[in-house]
Amino acid sequence: MKVIGDRISILKKEGLLSIVILANADKKKLGLLFLWLFAWTVCGLIVFLNYFTIKEQQAKLFIIVYLSFWLYFEYKIVRAFIWRKYGKEKLWIQAGKLHYQKETNGKGKTAIYDLYLISDLKVIDITNTSWADSINQSFWVKGGERLSFQYQGKTIILAMQVSDNEARNLFTELKNALASSN
Repeated sequence: MKVIGDRISILKKEGLLSIVILANADKKKLGLLFLWLFAWTVCGLIVFLNYFTIKEQQAKLFIIVYLSFWLYFEYKIVRAFIWRKYGKEKLWIQAGKLHYQKETNGKGKTAIYDLYLISDLKVIDITNTSWADSINQSFWVKGGERLSFQYQGKTIILAMQVSDNEARNLFTELKNALASSN
């Protein structure tokens, strides 16, 4: 078994390439994310409970709008926390097919792609000057995929928040596996 960085392991056997990318390697940041989630939840609950004590219609309308935004970000934070705590990406190539799964706590739907229909495998470059790239690569969100390929007219993205070096190593491994299977 080959290990790339702290989060990626690669297993090669006869007719099988298996890659596992763990979602988290930093326990301190996970603790801070939990603290953020806890504080965000408490703040939202306090505002929600105060809704019932307010008599003014304008204030009630403001709280409803506020809580709709709060609920959206609550969902995003919970999703990011669960992913960081229990998530991993699994990718394996076997019998002419590429299997990809985003697994969270042992569950996740597996997408299967025929290798001969995969084209244009590439590393997604990120720029340090792009605000969107900075957000997508941050620990606090779920996303920031670094590899992509075309499959029947769709762009498939994977390898969330891996470094430049890890992305290049994964690209090389996948490119070799795809070339040897065709």
